[in-house]
Amino acid sequence: MLSELHNSFPKTNVIVLLKSAGDDLTVDAFRMGASGVFFRAGPLHELCKCINVVHKGQIWANSRQLRLVLDSFVRAAPLRLVNSQGRVLLTKRETDVVKLVVDGHTNRDVAQKLGLTEHTVSNYLFRIYEKLGISSRVELVLYSLKRAL
Repeated sequence: MLSELHNSFPKTNVIVLLKSAGDDLTVDAFRMGASGVFFRAGPLHELCKCINVVHKGQIWANSRQLRLVLDSFVRAAPLRLVNSQGRVLLTKRETDVVKLVVDGHTNRDVAQKLGLTEHTVSNYLFRIYEKLGISSRVELVLYSLKRAL
């Protein structure tokens, strides 16, 4: 559900409230687009901080959660731009969108630069995520940077 919410409303920052500190749940929440993870047992004043931080567009994660997410990237199989038959997965237009996203442009900027609507850019990103097996801009940027190296 979180992934669908993120794809339908990419500008909405979501905080996932978890009952317990499960490593897999924490990583999956961020993988599916959460901007923050908070545990129900946490103090109320920290929840307020979490909401304020995420509202400002930042990520809410403690050091342990960040380590879990980074470790999951290290363990993940490398993403590929070609399928098993060697066919290129992304169209030229999708590649153009990826380059602009990696350069830090918003969907609105990408739309203006490519003469598209924001909705069309969102659709392109959704298809790119599906083709590459990723679920967020962060993963797309990390993948692209890894390929450039």
